[in-house]
Amino acid sequence: MVFPSGFGRSLRPNRWDLIALPIVLGLVALIAWASRQMSAPYNPGQPLNAISLAWWHLPEYAGRSVMRMALALVASLIFTFTYATLAAKSARAEKILIPVLDILQSVPILGFLSITVAGFIALFNGNLIGVECASIFAIFTSQAWNMAFSFYQSLKTVPRDLAEASSMFGLSPWARFWKLEVPFATPSLIWNMMMSVSGGWFFVVASEAITVGRYNVSLPGIGSYVARAIIQKDILAIVWALLAMLLVILAYDQLLFRPLVAWAEKFRLGDTAAQYEPRSWVLDLFRRTRFLRNVAPIPGVVVGTLTARSRARRANQVSHGESRRLPGTVRLAARRAMPIVIYAVVAAGTAWGLWNLISLVAGAVSVRDALHVLVLGFYTLVRVLVLLAIASAIWIPVGVYVGLNARLSVRAQPVAQFLAAFPANLFFPIAVIVMVRFNLTPEIFTAPLMVLGTQWYILFNVIAGAAAIPIDLREAARTFGLSPWQRWRTLYLPGIFPYLVTGLLTASGGTWNASIVAEVVSWGNNTLTASGLGSYIADATLAQNYGKIVLGIVVMSIYVVALNHFVWRRLYRLANSRFRLA
Repeated sequence: MVFPSGFGRSLRPNRWDLIALPIVLGLVALIAWASRQMSAPYNPGQPLNAISLAWWHLPEYAGRSVMRMALALVASLIFTFTYATLAAKSARAEKILIPVLDILQSVPILGFLSITVAGFIALFNGNLIGVECASIFAIFTSQAWNMAFSFYQSLKTVPRDLAEASSMFGLSPWARFWKLEVPFATPSLIWNMMMSVSGGWFFVVASEAITVGRYNVSLPGIGSYVARAIIQKDILAIVWALLAMLLVILAYDQLLFRPLVAWAEKFRLGDTAAQYEPRSWVLDLFRRTRFLRNVAPIPGVVVGTLTARSRARRANQVSHGESRRLPGTVRLAARRAMPIVIYAVVAAGTAWGLWNLISLVAGAVSVRDALHVLVLGFYTLVRVLVLLAIASAIWIPVGVYVGLNARLSVRAQPVAQFLAAFPANLFFPIAVIVMVRFNLTPEIFTAPLMVLGTQWYILFNVIAGAAAIPIDLREAARTFGLSPWQRWRTLYLPGIFPYLVTGLLTASGGTWNASIVAEVVSWGNNTLTASGLGSYIADATLAQNYGKIVLGIVVMSIYVVALNHFVWRRLYRLANSRFRLA
């Protein structure tokens, strides 16, 4: 292991290290404290400390919620880099993985909780980490699908000239992934990470109030705090919770996302420098440090040395005839047989799952009920499409304007994050009061509640797409004297089109999920219900009719997969063939 000369002197801290080190140590202390709290002893049925609505408990609750969301974000990144890459690189895998991803994003978060809670508790018996893992997994399901679709779309639209250049330089698939594809996808992925974290805040109430059999477990966190405040109708506590969420969002905007946005600016395509480059005081601070900046590469040096030694050992084995690789004919036969084995396993698992679903549903509903559920699904489908059209008409112009203005984009970033993270169910009581007061029909006026938390997928992706348009193309459009309409038609709309498709796809899946809580709204003794698939699943859940619950989820998955296949997937192919850069 070889370090550069003068390495010891470079470890002497400077004045910037004295400012940055407390930040790093504070984050380490927060992680250690939250980890200790999450691993406390716990047995199912054991009551936890009641959630207090006193405002001085909010820092503790905020720290616990932030830790869960951070772990879920790390898991989402790992899932994105593996799942989306395999789907983008393998045509055979793509045919299976993308429809599976369509189904996963259509399954309500409460459906994941009901399946995974018992398994996590059994896996970590006698420890609170089981319930914590169930909560983290629920947050993961609200983050991962959006990030995976974004990364998949970026990998499918890498400019051809850059791909050809990587081939000419002889880059291996591993080197091409980290030197070309990940940098190209990074700006869009960062904006979708913001949206995913904000989406996690939207579902934090459901993910921290865990139901295990007849026991209810409210994990300490902002979500449980908000849920208790709603039950007790404590408006002041809700205000304190929103203030705490605002402070937390501003904190991770300054400490995480703004540094990432400024760092990702170097991956912008185009030969012309940006008129305004995003800045981050945190990134500037760490760039000026001496000790931290020189310590950071040490893990990479260690890993690189170990990798080099491993490669040398394998090369030495090959040169001495010690290779244990299988003969070429055996490897070829194994390579040909592997897809057959995978398809057989998938087919067997699918058949077994369908048989169990049919058996469960057949005993609970009739054919007439199934047809009725299909009609209810059509009602919800109409609402989803209308809402997406309205949201697109509003947020596409806004997103393009913000994305083209880097200075405004940086300023609007925390505002957009807070709006996306705002728990939309806090609007439900207001909606009920207004509809009862003015005698408004819930069939129409509950619909906007479905898109409150999902419209931001469109905005964030459009901002990312507009920001990715090369500066030289924008200047060329101005040089040629194109009118504003001509710029929209020939540059802006084609430039954002792949990102817009990703935003519409993820917003569509999120709106279907939101229909479960938005088509049935209540406040006090007043409950308003709209006809649709969401209200059907909500009523079946309240009645604990598992056959109807499964039927509703299956029908929702069918609608979502069909919409993705016949609409969004075709738009993906159009974006890949006609609207890619070069």
